[in-house]
Amino acid sequence: MINDQSFLPYNSERSDLVIPEYGRNIHQMVSFALSIADREERNKVVRAIISVMGQLFPHLRDIEDYNHKLWDHLHIMSDFKLDVDSPYPIPERETLQAKPDRVSYPGGNIRYGHYGKIVQEMINKCSAMEDGEEKVAFTMAIGNLMKRHYITYNRSSVEDALIANQLKELSANKLSLPEGAELVSVNEINRQNASNPVNNGVIKKKNNKRKMPRKR
Repeated sequence: MINDQSFLPYNSERSDLVIPEYGRNIHQMVSFALSIADREERNKVVRAIISVMGQLFPHLRDIEDYNHKLWDHLHIMSDFKLDVDSPYPIPERETLQAKPDRVSYPGGNIRYGHYGKIVQEMINKCSAMEDGEEKVAFTMAIGNLMKRHYITYNRSSVEDALIANQLKELSANKLSLPEGAELVSVNEINRQNASNPVNNGVIKKKNNKRKMPRKR
């Protein structure tokens, strides 16, 4: 019996994987390719590695520039040291490591945070519409959406008059709910929220525990 534990090295004792999705065997293949002195033989080995990499993710072959991505990943795993006849331009380390441009945070003050910026944009668009049935329908849709957001955020009942007043306020008195119009009921909103798989942003986990049979 062999007691030498060196035959079973822990992953923590090995080098980190550059692209973990490909696994350690692919990384070892790339390291082997780097050790081959003959260029022609190295090209053969690299093409074989590319083929294996493609077989690991066959469902991604429909993606545009799929082979190009595989070659880029190959160069990345080799730390850009692999000298082979690549069918694509060899990527530059500086280009891949460049940080993306900072995305500016949308500005503007939101009067009621639970309605959000999109509702305000909808109100602005509706306010600019010509009077008619389409504008009335759009106004009702916005009112119902505001009521849903209010109930979801505040978890309480709300009168249609409050939604109507806030709609006027956010539209600078340009929009008004039709006289006698009724928005979606609170009970209907609560029923729809309860039936959603994600209720108020909290995913309800199903109890997958199997019941143990009772002993007889």
